[in-house]
Amino acid sequence: MSKVLIIGAGAAGMYAALAAARQGHQVHLFEKNDRAGRKLFITGKGRCNLTNDCDTEEMLQAVKSNRKFLYSSFYTHTNQDVIRFFEENGMPVKIERGGRVFPSSDHSSDVIRTLEQQMKAFQVHLHLHAEVKSLLVENGQVAGITLADGREEKGDACIVATGGFSYPLTGSTGDGYRFARDAGHKVTPLFPSLVPVEAKEKWVGDLMGLSLRNIQLTVKDGKKEVYRDFGEMLFTHFGLSGPVILSATSEVGPRLEKGPLTFHIDLKPALSQEQLDQRILRDFGEQKNRQFKNSLGKLLPSKLIPVVVELSGIPPEKKIHDISREERRALVCLIKDLTVTVVSLRGWSEAIITKGGVSVREIDPATMESKITKGLYFAGEVLDLDAVTGGFNLQIAWSTAYMAGSSIP
Repeated sequence: MSKVLIIGAGAAGMYAALAAARQGHQVHLFEKNDRAGRKLFITGKGRCNLTNDCDTEEMLQAVKSNRKFLYSSFYTHTNQDVIRFFEENGMPVKIERGGRVFPSSDHSSDVIRTLEQQMKAFQVHLHLHAEVKSLLVENGQVAGITLADGREEKGDACIVATGGFSYPLTGSTGDGYRFARDAGHKVTPLFPSLVPVEAKEKWVGDLMGLSLRNIQLTVKDGKKEVYRDFGEMLFTHFGLSGPVILSATSEVGPRLEKGPLTFHIDLKPALSQEQLDQRILRDFGEQKNRQFKNSLGKLLPSKLIPVVVELSGIPPEKKIHDISREERRALVCLIKDLTVTVVSLRGWSEAIITKGGVSVREIDPATMESKITKGLYFAGEVLDLDAVTGGFNLQIAWSTAYMAGSSIP
C-alpha cells in the first residue's frame, strides 16, 4: 500500500482519489479552498455537463489538442464507465441534445455530493484550507509536498490535479504549472479557451441578448478559412458567445492572439443563395407597397431586422416595388454572410478551460506518470489537452484521473 498525495479537489482530483483508494492506497487530498469541487459547481451554468454519450471515436474527434495521447485513457475508462459510476452511486443522469449528459436533477451539487460520499466510503482524507506550495523531489523521485504553513507531508506518489487558469476565482491560479516546471517539465503556451470573443463592429452590441440557432459559422484569417461549424450563437454587449463561438475559440484562439479574424455568419445555411433569393422575392411579392424596413418579419428575428436594414444599404423607407434586383441580391449576400471582425478573446475569468499545459510528451499516456520524475502523476486540465464544448473536457478529467489513480503501484 502506497501513501498517495493528490493536489486539487476538483473533478480530476476527487476521481483520482477514488481510483487510488479503490486500489487499497492511503489517499490524502489537498484543497486550498474551503470546499471541494468549486469549479465543478459552476460548470454548465450550475448543471454540470459531466460527459457526452457519443461513441469513443467520436469522443476522440472532439479533442483539439494531443488527441492520440488520450487513446489509452479514453478506451480504458470510457464515458459509459463514468455514467455507470454516477448512476450506481445514486445519481441518475439524463441525455440532452448533442449527447450532453447531465444529472437528472440539473444540480451540479449532486455530482460533487456523489464524489464526496464515495471518498468518505473509501476513507480518502480530504484536507481543506490546505494550500500546497511545492513538491518535494529527492533523487528524481517524489518524496512529498510542502504546504503553505510550512508543514511537510511525506508520500510515495503525488498526483497534480490543480486545473488550469480558467475561472481563477475558483482557485485555478496555475499552481500546477509551477509544480510541473519545478519538476523539470515543459509547459506549453497557455490561452483562455471555450471563451467569448470581442467584436469591432458597434452594431454587434445593439443585438445584445439575441440568440440564433442553426447558423453556420466560418472563421477566416485573411482569405484563408481556418474553422467552420454549425450551431447556436449569442450576441453580447462586447461581441459573440454561445456554443458555436466557444468551440471556435478552441481552434482559433492562438491565431486571434496574433491579430483580428473575420467571423462569417450564414443566417440561413439550409438555403442556397438562389433559394434565399426566391424566398425573398416571394415575400416581397406579397407586400409590394410596404417599406423595406417593415418587410423582413417572416425572414429574420425582429431584433436583427434594423441592423440588417442598415447594413444592406437599402433606404429603410424605400417601397418594396422600387427595390432593384442588385439591391435584393446584395441583401441575399448579407444574410448568407453577416461578417463580424473579432479582435480578441475575453479573459481567463470567462474561459471554460485552458488551452495548453504540461507537455504530454513527457507523460506516459498509459499511466499519467511523469517520464522525468518517478511517482509524479498529472490529471485533468493541467495537462496540454482540451476539447470542444459538450462534456468532452470533463471526460478528459475523469479518464486521465482514473488512469493516474489506478496506476500507482
